[in-house]
Amino acid sequence: MTFIDGSAPPESDIVKDGTDQAFMADVVEQSRETPVIVDFWAPWCGPCRTLGPPLERAVRNAGGKVRLVKINIDENPGVAGQLGVRSIPAVYAFDQGRPIDGFMGAIPESQIKLFVDRLAGADMTVEIEPLLSQAAESAQLGDIGGAAQAYTAVLQLDPTNTKAIAGMARIALSAGDVENALEILAMASADKANDPDIAGVRAALDLAANAANIGDNDELGAKVAANPNDLQARFDYAEALSARGDLEAASDQLLAIIEKNREWNEGAARAQLLKVFEAAGPTSEVTKQGRRKLSAILFS
Repeated sequence: MTFIDGSAPPESDIVKDGTDQAFMADVVEQSRETPVIVDFWAPWCGPCRTLGPPLERAVRNAGGKVRLVKINIDENPGVAGQLGVRSIPAVYAFDQGRPIDGFMGAIPESQIKLFVDRLAGADMTVEIEPLLSQAAESAQLGDIGGAAQAYTAVLQLDPTNTKAIAGMARIALSAGDVENALEILAMASADKANDPDIAGVRAALDLAANAANIGDNDELGAKVAANPNDLQARFDYAEALSARGDLEAASDQLLAIIEKNREWNEGAARAQLLKVFEAAGPTSEVTKQGRRKLSAILFS
């Protein structure tokens, strides 16, 4: 909170040592006015010493919009025991008299700042966009773990973010875990069903559903290589590629069919190509490059 004149509370009130006896006043009651972070620590705990300074710094930088109470569990084991603290550092955030968030262990300073800023009511948009860019770049480089970590950080800030939901679902799908991908997609609200990112993953799931009914990639690829003019074999190969997530290669095969015969099988290749574009997403390189190539073929 701030005072009537707009100034922040004294430094001693923003970060203070707490006790079991003062917990109700310093944390529970105070949190009805300003969010309060409780840091359970002990002098012998190395990770506690790592976490403490950046946590204090982030709270002070919030300018009084959130407070920090540090409780030494060696001297004050009561509240920590009631909250079920089994290891330290353990951090809890209280708002309106109850715990609403928290984490265990020492985490990077960037995540500490996000944790504090979110409690302080900061505009998370400026934090989310760089994380989404980082996730997309990591995914493109094949760093699935890095992408998942960035998407998870976004969802901690905004649980309804469709790009992060779709990104996590694509990661699950790439691992062959269709059930998990569907569960993640269910996080999106009903009014977001037609969001391009969500719709793209659903299209990718539809393509993947055909995987069990399609032949071996190598055999189909060899069949196309042996007879490039066998458009049905090329179409089957494209379906196999798209079902297994290789949308770029599938796009190339479908474009080759259209280039040879635009109306083959009542335009089946073009219809399948549009499904591949939807599954890849409107801003993906697969879609952008594929649409350029399609335009060149159709208007040449």
